[in-house]
Amino acid sequence: MLKGVRNAVVLVWLCAALAVSTLALGIQALTLSAQVATATASASAAALRHRKELAKAVSKARAKARLRRMLVAVPVLGTGAAVAFEAQDFHDWQTDNPEGSFADYSCDVAELSAEVVDEVLQDLPEAVRPSRDLLLGRLPDCQTPA
Repeated sequence: MLKGVRNAVVLVWLCAALAVSTLALGIQALTLSAQVATATASASAAALRHRKELAKAVSKARAKARLRRMLVAVPVLGTGAAVAFEAQDFHDWQTDNPEGSFADYSCDVAELSAEVVDEVLQDLPEAVRPSRDLLLGRLPDCQTPA
């Protein structure tokens, strides 16, 4: 009978040890899953932030090029080319912003143009450089919704 009790105690101890081990491994698996989910979310957020920063940099480069085209527009042919370039830029912008209107496009262009106007003016010879206020005064006045 003592042998039977001893075997029963060993079996109970073994079952308890296995149950505790299973519980500990389950908790560790949940913890690691949470860490993976956090890392994945962080990587996704960083990728999205990078895409937005890249899109803004591309938009700034386009605004700078647009300002250069407008500054060197030759009467008639130059103006026609500038209008064609602007129409193409609006079409490209509308592809990325299907719900946007021409007024929204104008406000985006004005905002980006205001950011790069100093860079563009520094690239021009001083003899033909218009004043900063003259250029900024021609940009549309956009109100951001509160």
